[in-house]
Amino acid sequence: MSSEVQITGRMIADMIDHTLLKADAAKEQILKICEEAREYKFASVCVNPTWVSTAAEALRGSSVNVCTVIGFPLGATTSFAKAAETRDAVANGADEVDMVINVGYLKGHMDKEVLEDVRAVVKAAGGKLVKVIIEAAMLTDEEVVRACKLSVEGGADFVKTSTGFGPGGATVHHVALMRETVGKDIGVKASGGIRDFAFAKDLVKAGANRIGASASIKIMNGDSEKA
Repeated sequence: MSSEVQITGRMIADMIDHTLLKADAAKEQILKICEEAREYKFASVCVNPTWVSTAAEALRGSSVNVCTVIGFPLGATTSFAKAAETRDAVANGADEVDMVINVGYLKGHMDKEVLEDVRAVVKAAGGKLVKVIIEAAMLTDEEVVRACKLSVEGGADFVKTSTGFGPGGATVHHVALMRETVGKDIGVKASGGIRDFAFAKDLVKAGANRIGASASIKIMNGDSEKA
């Protein structure tokens, strides 16, 4: 996105996946983020698979999607398991799935296996939006490029920087590199360590068109130009 474009609070809100993926998240907390997502009209809530049906019910009739994670957070489960998890999530009401790439496959140059892993989830999603988490902080720039190309070839709708559970989160450098690699027709999701409005804006300027954050309300409250 051009740096000359004025990025407003409304634009950022429309891109946010309001996220709660902590292991100890309770039902009351899931319902709270759903209520917040309705209020701010975020793009989605992103929850662990066990909470998909709860979120889907809470968000029924709203414009907010239900997003969940697959093979999370390590990406080291089998393609069969990821596909099964995806089918279950979709059956429970997921509109979007964020799958974790098999980083070991990628770093070992097992590109065919990476590709088949992505394709298995895309097929199981049955047309639902698929984002591929490449865990960029673990990768060289060459590996980031290769991961993005394999994700696109596998049918992904988005590539995503990070799980938020790895060694690092989103960076402007990685977002720009990912956008340059996938072009304008594939989404780029920045996730991990995004806690203020200024950083969210910088990531959007670099090419992100989705923001994954647990600090979504803090981000929005830091907008000095709310719209």
